[in-house]
Amino acid sequence: MKKTLKSLARELSSEELASMIDHTFLSPAGEKGAVRKLCREAKKYNFASVCVNPSEVKLAAHLLKGSSVAVCTVVGFPLGQNATRIKVAEAIAAIEDGASELDFVINQRLLKYDPFGPAGCKAELVELVAASKRAGGEGVVTKLILECCNLTDEEISLACTLAKDAGFDFVKTSTGFGSGGAREEDVRLMRRCVGKKMGVKASGGIRTREDACKMIAAGASRIGCSSSIKIVRGKNEVF
Repeated sequence: MKKTLKSLARELSSEELASMIDHTFLSPAGEKGAVRKLCREAKKYNFASVCVNPSEVKLAAHLLKGSSVAVCTVVGFPLGQNATRIKVAEAIAAIEDGASELDFVINQRLLKYDPFGPAGCKAELVELVAASKRAGGEGVVTKLILECCNLTDEEISLACTLAKDAGFDFVKTSTGFGSGGAREEDVRLMRRCVGKKMGVKASGGIRTREDACKMIAAGASRIGCSSSIKIVRGKNEVF
């Protein structure tokens, strides 16, 4: 019998939810010491990773050294329009600074308008994964941000297929900086396209435990959010 959202929310413990969350701070501003605070919280709640801007990877890696929390950063963020060689250089620099998870933004113009069909997009994705694995080994986790709010269902399906063929570990719904965030219908479509073995990350506008559980019920295996503590603690959970 298919589990309801309520039953899923009851069955997932705070620890299980925390292990699926990328605790995120990607603001260009924010309070002083925000990354230090983020890392303290991530260690306390044992989140899957912290996701920070590239310039703050080295600090996050230092603060999280010896913990189980991974350091994630974004590449080509938030538009994905950088030249491929710039994305490659950015990925390599992030790995050298201590990142083990990389969230790349897809070049939507290549996906939509490349004159040779999806060939240009596919070539870039293959190069990005290959460069990441060369720089950091097979342990580097690669995620492709689709920005679903700008794509049709057919384009989402195509992007998922290209990501899977290129060797990405995850596809991700959104940057959080676009006109729309994660939607259940997009997560379901992405999960259908990539199958059971590949990850799906829902990100953008996820602020409550109910939001997170909806995405997990739709097929997400990772959640990207800045409301992580509120989500894992809920109303009745105490760490």
